[in-house]
Amino acid sequence: MERTIAIIKPDAVKGAHIGEIIAAIEAEGLAIEAMEFMRLSAAQARGFYSVHEGKHFFDRLIEYMTSGPIVALVLAGEEAIPRWRTLMGPTNPEQAAPETLRGRFGQSLTFNAVHGSDAPETAAYEMSYLFGGRHLNGLRA
Repeated sequence: MERTIAIIKPDAVKGAHIGEIIAAIEAEGLAIEAMEFMRLSAAQARGFYSVHEGKHFFDRLIEYMTSGPIVALVLAGEEAIPRWRTLMGPTNPEQAAPETLRGRFGQSLTFNAVHGSDAPETAAYEMSYLFGGRHLNGLRA
C-alpha cells in the first residue's frame, strides 16, 4: 500500500471542481485517508515548495498557491503515486490528454488544478508538512 499527497489547487477550488476531482480519485480506486480544506500562508507555501526556491516561477507559484483555499488529501492504494500522476496528466494542461484532470480543469502551466507527490520520499515530506500528524493516525508514506 502506497500513500501520496494530492492537492486540489486554488483555481480548481474556485472553479467548483472539488467534487469532480474527488469522484475521479474514487473512480480510479484510490482511497482517501485524510482530507482538509485549508488556506496556505505565504510562509507555508514557501516551505512546501522550497525545492523550487530560486527558480524563475517560484514567486508566481507562491502567489498562486496563497490566492485562495486548497483541498489537501492523502491518497492510498497500490502504486498510488504513479496512478495519481497519470490521472493528473502532465504539468502543462496544453500537453495533457482531455480525460486527465489537468486536461479537463487546468488553465495554464501555473493554473493547473492539481498537485501530486513525485516519489515516496516527497510524499512522506508533503504528508508531514501539510497534515503534521493530524488525521493520519500513524500512517506512513
